[in-house]
Amino acid sequence: MHASLSRLIVTGVTIGLTATVGIPAAQASPPPGNISIDALANSRSLDDIERYWTPERMAEAVDLDIETGERPAGGPRRPDGVSGSVEPVAARNGIRSVDQSQAVGKVYMTTPSGPAACSASAVNSPTGRLVITAGHCVHGGAGQDWYTDFIFVPALRQGDEPYGRFVASTLTTRSAWAERSDLDQDIAIAVMSDGASGDTVVDTVGGMGLRWNWGYQVDVTILGYPAADGFPGDVQYYCQSGTWQAEGEQVRAWCDMTGGSSGGPWLQEYDDDSGLGYVNSVVSHGHGHPGQFDGPYFDGDVADLYTYAESLA
Repeated sequence: MHASLSRLIVTGVTIGLTATVGIPAAQASPPPGNISIDALANSRSLDDIERYWTPERMAEAVDLDIETGERPAGGPRRPDGVSGSVEPVAARNGIRSVDQSQAVGKVYMTTPSGPAACSASAVNSPTGRLVITAGHCVHGGAGQDWYTDFIFVPALRQGDEPYGRFVASTLTTRSAWAERSDLDQDIAIAVMSDGASGDTVVDTVGGMGLRWNWGYQVDVTILGYPAADGFPGDVQYYCQSGTWQAEGEQVRAWCDMTGGSSGGPWLQEYDDDSGLGYVNSVVSHGHGHPGQFDGPYFDGDVADLYTYAESLA
């Protein structure tokens, strides 16, 4: 396997994916498995939260990075469940006006230490209101709490916000992350309020597909907003790599992006022309190698989280 230098994404100007199949049905509470949820009790209105994120405050946001030190790769392991998928879907208007994936963007949140930022992507669902990222981008982990003022800015580019902002109404993650900081479960899905135009986030920018139990060795394109070591933080970059099993239920890939990429999607079958693919993991952490990232292996746990988040949308 060879590392691919991170590069600015350059894609086409129109998209044509329209199919939506294979979406698990939403279900009522209690949530499946060990899922934690939080309905954001914002003291400010949605408009106030949008205004809170001034350019100056966004520039101050600290990237939520995790570095674990050197960690050995695991032995051979097989998926322990039935594979499944959600199909990607194009934006309702079918138009792309920027030269990057419009379904990928930056997320901003308030932590106890102040403003922070990660990467994320919209994911297709019946309601069209879901955004997937890393667990540590919504919750501080063991002994900590949920973050607030969470917004998604799709296709952010050098201060330009071509599709506006979407404010989260609910955050979800696996309790294995929230209670134990378990990197195997460093996954989160945010339920977003509709945008200023009244459209959902997926209607506005399209939604990535989702895959689980697809195996440890796949080819992926990793998208994100690196912000350290010379990267600007407000431009979308990519890496391409094969994946392999890392420690525990994690996958590893070659990628030289830096802090700020946390939560960025690992995409199977990414299409430059559509800006869409299937999320098969998200950037979780580094492990002491400057050219590699680890992410949680997507098994049935992510399908449960997706289904439950959709039931709250």
